[in-house]
Amino acid sequence: MLHEPAAKTGKDLAFAYKRRLGVIMFIVYGAIYAAFVAVNLVKPVLMETVLFSGLNLAVVYGMGLILLALVLALVYNRACGRREAAMSGAGASGAKGAGR
Repeated sequence: MLHEPAAKTGKDLAFAYKRRLGVIMFIVYGAIYAAFVAVNLVKPVLMETVLFSGLNLAVVYGMGLILLALVLALVYNRACGRREAAMSGAGASGAKGAGR
């Protein structure tokens, strides 16, 4: 049984854009996560601070990190889809998976 891709793939014209955007987003998320770790390392008592509705800083910050990762993934997918569509010339013709 021969296992080949379902669709023929060619050169990814948006590769440089995707790589740059991915690295930028990784650095942003990494810096925010490093701040979370630093607060826990340097002043863990600060994480006990109640912010609202009985939720402390640790819970709010942790959930914020999870939501930020989701938002960054969605933004990355949308931006890369648009760039791929624009570079392939199929932006107005309704390219499948163009991130619309």
